[in-house]
Amino acid sequence: MNSRERDEKFQRGVSHFNAREFFEAHEVWEEIWLVESEPERTFLQGIIQIAAAFHHYGRANPDGAESLLAAGIVKLSRFPAHHRGLAIEDLRASAKRWARSIGEGHKPEQAEIPQLRRSKALPPGSSGGDD
Repeated sequence: MNSRERDEKFQRGVSHFNAREFFEAHEVWEEIWLVESEPERTFLQGIIQIAAAFHHYGRANPDGAESLLAAGIVKLSRFPAHHRGLAIEDLRASAKRWARSIGEGHKPEQAEIPQLRRSKALPPGSSGGDD
């Protein structure tokens, strides 16, 4: 798989995630994860775990969701606030709130599941840690 195909699949996964098609996002990203090298492999695993967490939540498995959110957060903590054109810090913060809420026995509404947001453009010459 060449880099263009990987980028197209990655963006397809983002679209699935934002459409709340978490299983599909997981499947598409896993295709890339299988052929990717580190550190990108860890990044992909982190977002795959978060997508799988929301899939589990939607299937009434809050314990599985909480566990996968925690695992995904740990993996994504190794990456900058902005990575692959996405606002990863926003996703981490939302995932932490969800994990905490589920852990406290709350049942957040599925409409509150976060979206993967694009990074805001940075001024020329600034460093946002983005690829």
